[in-house]
Amino acid sequence: MAIRPRIYTPEALALNTKVDLEAQASTHLIKVLRLNEGAELRLFNGDGHEYLADITIAGKKNAQVAIREVLSSDPKVSFPLHLGQVVSKGDRMDFTIQKATELGITDITPLWSERCDVRLKGERLEKKMEHWKKVAISACEQSGRNHIPTLHPAMTYHEWASSVESDTKLVLHTRDQKNLADIQAPASVALLVGPEGGITDDEVELCIQQGFTGLTLGPRILRTETAALAALSLFQYLWGDF
Repeated sequence: MAIRPRIYTPEALALNTKVDLEAQASTHLIKVLRLNEGAELRLFNGDGHEYLADITIAGKKNAQVAIREVLSSDPKVSFPLHLGQVVSKGDRMDFTIQKATELGITDITPLWSERCDVRLKGERLEKKMEHWKKVAISACEQSGRNHIPTLHPAMTYHEWASSVESDTKLVLHTRDQKNLADIQAPASVALLVGPEGGITDDEVELCIQQGFTGLTLGPRILRTETAALAALSLFQYLWGDF
């Protein structure tokens, strides 16, 4: 049997209904994959389900599909993971969001800090946030995940550390640290990861005052994108669904 492509759509999906796909998804199916009427595909919209559909209209600029079956449903999230990631340069932030999504992150908040080399605001920030959302959606398409992580508005590390709610709050830094073996299994985790230059002593102190615990991942200094993904992988292995 041919592999059915997996496509995201923001439209509401329900059995025995027809859906007009967006231009980008339609072009991908008809012009790139060269699918015709009757071809089967898998759809998801972030509601936790994956649907079987077939193409009913294969126009040059639009495709319509009919929803035939619910193929799978994600289990209810039992271990919320919230990553507060100080924005990194180049494509490192894209990489972190992509891989964190594959690893099962539930919430991501882009952060600004004193040593953050990236400065975005206004229209530039809006475009970047939309781009990051597309990165997360693409990672869901690839990984078979039916829930899309929530991408929260960008804020300062101070705002996030002061407002985030989680059973256990951890910050990666180089002093006053605990090993994972010293932390009791939590119901949820918020993790703060700094930029390439690290977070300052004052920033660490503020986090500690807000109930964060310092965390070490061993004797080596990890890049910001490596640190986030190593930590998330360990959390899922010890306390999550790995």
